[in-house]
Amino acid sequence: MDKLTEVAGIGVPEGHAARAARLVCAEYADEALYHHSLRSYFFGAAWAEERGLDYDRELFFVSALLHDLALTPPFDSHALPFEEAGGHLARVFTAGLGWPDARRDRAAELIVLHMRDDVAPEVDVESHLLQVGTSADVSGTGLDAFSPSFRAELVGAYPRLGFAAAFVDLFRDQARRKPGCAAGELVAGGWESRALGNGLDRG
Repeated sequence: MDKLTEVAGIGVPEGHAARAARLVCAEYADEALYHHSLRSYFFGAAWAEERGLDYDRELFFVSALLHDLALTPPFDSHALPFEEAGGHLARVFTAGLGWPDARRDRAAELIVLHMRDDVAPEVDVESHLLQVGTSADVSGTGLDAFSPSFRAELVGAYPRLGFAAAFVDLFRDQARRKPGCAAGELVAGGWESRALGNGLDRG
């Protein structure tokens, strides 16, 4: 697990919950997916700080690090869409941290909602930040909101490592095995071309 704690002045939270989430993500995700999880956090955090938004950094970080773990073989559900399985994983993980039920529910909610319709920041800022971060990193949506220097420093710290093609394959697999899931709807709607054409992969 890497030791980097800051990118372009954006830090990661300290404490046991953040360290545990980072450890688990690094242990179960391959390096490309691990980097994606961290880039999603940094994109979302940078977006919030640019706008002076107050948000729960620990909750957001833990959710960002766990949000795609249900795409990995140990946690992949044969029946549930990966984001719903990921929400259950988050509830189990945060129970181990001793989080109260309401906070465990929030971690699960962020993960489920990152694959749903846009959530306005004034309604749920942490869910919006996870949507911002994952959308920018996966399909390039909203990249213009981030300076070229920030994008370069982030990708320099956490390289893409063929992430786009590998992630498209994961979504195709979800679509094949779980018809009607959100990943399947994206694949059917031509999302793959946006993911494979993400400007982050062009330097």
